[in-house]
Amino acid sequence: MAQCRITEIFYSLQGETRTVGLPTVFVRLTGCPLRCGYCDTEYAFHGGEKRNISDIVAEVQNYNPRYVTVTGGEPLAQQSCHELLSALCDLDYEVSLETSGAMDLSSVDPRVVTVMDLKTPASGEESKNKYNNIQHLKANDQLKFVICDRNDYDWACQKLTEYDLPTRCEILFSPIHGELKPADLADWIIEDNLPVRMQIQIHKYLWGDEQGR
Repeated sequence: MAQCRITEIFYSLQGETRTVGLPTVFVRLTGCPLRCGYCDTEYAFHGGEKRNISDIVAEVQNYNPRYVTVTGGEPLAQQSCHELLSALCDLDYEVSLETSGAMDLSSVDPRVVTVMDLKTPASGEESKNKYNNIQHLKANDQLKFVICDRNDYDWACQKLTEYDLPTRCEILFSPIHGELKPADLADWIIEDNLPVRMQIQIHKYLWGDEQGR
């Protein structure tokens, strides 16, 4: 029976993306090949517990959710993540996948809403971006840029044009919490009339950096 290494499963409010504010079960897989400078889930790099996918799904069902997010770490670093995603979709949950953009998306179940990052220069992991993943993004997927400074913003704007991203899916610009003032990013977006959605991580305003929220 297929297994995934799990750091935690918890029920909370979605802090970002299109379903922000909605009660969601989070399944956090262990391990990540990236080391972004602003990472807030370093505790998920190592450890975790190997669990059968059927057991993971059963725990999710206990919460009776509508929304389920599979996150990490980098969940696609575990091949069995694909089976987990499909098993959750089979139960008619709205399943989203949070992924770094450094792993191949071509085999992700098409029922999954993929939320993919493009890593900016200030992340320290720009070189890990797999730009061929863009072709696998569906209209209901979301592409996220975590913006640390003005240089990141300008870089992201270039990518919007270079890959014609607004015609591909919804684009999210997120200011790095505690470093870039959200109002500054908002002003830049308004000034440039960008076709993007700005978001802030509401869970950090509610609970700070508390793990498992």
